[in-house]
Amino acid sequence: MDCREKILSEDYLDIITDYPVRREEAERYDLCYTNLENFYHIIYLNRNEVPDLNTYFFSHRNMPKLYGLMQGAGASGAAFDPNALIVSGITQVQRAPLGLTGQGCVIVFIDTGIDYTAPVFRRQDGSSRILAIWDQTVQTGTPPDGFLYGSEYTGAEIDRALQSEEPYAIVPSRDTNGHGTNLAAVAAGSRLGGGLEYLGAAPDADIVVVKLKECKRYFREFYLIPEEVPAYQENDIMLAVKYGDSFADTFRRPVVFCLGLGTSYGDHSGTSALSRYLDVISVRRSRAVVVCGGNEGNAAHHYQGNLNNTGSGGANREAVEVRVGENADGFVMELWGNAPDVVTVSVRSPGGETIPAIRLGIQDIITYGFIYERTRITIAGTLVEPASGEELVTLRVQAPTPGIWTFTVEAAGEIHNGQFHLWLPITQFLNAESYFLEPSPYITLTEPAMASDVISVSTYDASNNSFYLESGRGFARTGEITPDFAAPGVNISVLSGRQTGSSLAAAITAGAVAQFMQWAVVEGNDTFVESREIKNYFIRGASRSYDISYPNREWGYGRLNMVGTFDALIGV
Repeated sequence: MDCREKILSEDYLDIITDYPVRREEAERYDLCYTNLENFYHIIYLNRNEVPDLNTYFFSHRNMPKLYGLMQGAGASGAAFDPNALIVSGITQVQRAPLGLTGQGCVIVFIDTGIDYTAPVFRRQDGSSRILAIWDQTVQTGTPPDGFLYGSEYTGAEIDRALQSEEPYAIVPSRDTNGHGTNLAAVAAGSRLGGGLEYLGAAPDADIVVVKLKECKRYFREFYLIPEEVPAYQENDIMLAVKYGDSFADTFRRPVVFCLGLGTSYGDHSGTSALSRYLDVISVRRSRAVVVCGGNEGNAAHHYQGNLNNTGSGGANREAVEVRVGENADGFVMELWGNAPDVVTVSVRSPGGETIPAIRLGIQDIITYGFIYERTRITIAGTLVEPASGEELVTLRVQAPTPGIWTFTVEAAGEIHNGQFHLWLPITQFLNAESYFLEPSPYITLTEPAMASDVISVSTYDASNNSFYLESGRGFARTGEITPDFAAPGVNISVLSGRQTGSSLAAAITAGAVAQFMQWAVVEGNDTFVESREIKNYFIRGASRSYDISYPNREWGYGRLNMVGTFDALIGV
């Protein structure tokens, strides 16, 4: 096999590392690898040379996490409504005297692709505003320079396809889901019918698209994710970020990344590989990264516990109950502790069978099968998870019996901090309802919204200024302030009607950031700007209510307001 075949093959395991592959390792093992600017390295290793994936052989930080789409319910046929753009001050700064439409900026969408034939992505002369598409799912073309799989289609090829009677014979990239097309339209849709038929936040911005390939089957099986649900690997997203970054021209042509993806896997403090790589990109001049906060705030998929040092043996414990519905395939649940505490987990099934608490070592794995139930539970313990330094216990629950499962968390020794957290997967990664009976709606922002230097947004309804109930909420597990602010994401006008979800709040924000980048970089008012500075400009200009204290777990520092941002710049 060549490297492209290994990358795509189910027989090769994808691994993320922060150290390079040595020559002797490359010669000894059947593998290939690529690097992310010598910051991270992605290895594709023959699975015959490693134990079964289900033994959780590699550490949590090396195993790519799976990300899902963050768009919810919608309705078709509704006419275009610019209200979300108006209340965010976006349409106001599009007009004179500022005239900010994203001209000269690039917005990168890493998602399900794009319908490049739609008029909303064309200029007045009919040419496409899409500079390039990297379709990771199509292997018949040439990959981008420096990448090993997928096919790249340039703007010239897209224009040639648009002039053809059979465009997909020239550029065979399609968005069969529609999620990526919706985000691109909201952030950068052209002005149609003078803005009455459709209008995006940055209608003159150029567009770069990465269509992500779906995860490999063995990852889907390990994480117990339903077959029909879109799921994407962390390493593919990281490579997509690297590709998008290549379109930046520092101090002249800024790039804005829009990520409408999220996951509940990870420690929720920004230490994942993707979060750290986004932080590297975010602090580069002329770059900005916008990340949605997810739709898990009302899903009952987070539990926050606290163990107290009572001094009586065996009393430092807390019973966590999870209600599991009928015909559930199962789930992977993560427990994160806080140093220097050490905890153990015991399990009781709805039928009364128990798994006793066993203290696992540095990285131990035990699998239990129940006698009277078909459930199998694998418990993997990591005393010090390398990226965060915290204790991690992963529970992979296969074919759980419906009913109430009890996971008892108990201190192994003295308690100094006492806090611990459990997270179930994001809603769409479950094929049947599974939720905590006593959940916490906080610390439910999805990764990578906890990355320290990105712009992370929660979601609200612009029609009445109410917080969107499903929106993820802060703060980070270790207390860092996130989200930065809230943006409209309810009943947002897309090409097919209206859609709701945190990814749309990120799209509106990405368009607003492109507007600011035009003023700052393209027009030369602040050519050194990057994500951290833009974040704080937007925070200063955010709309705030007198009856809410800020920073706030739902609203961050307020609501997106582009007029307020420029007013803050001039000292109004």
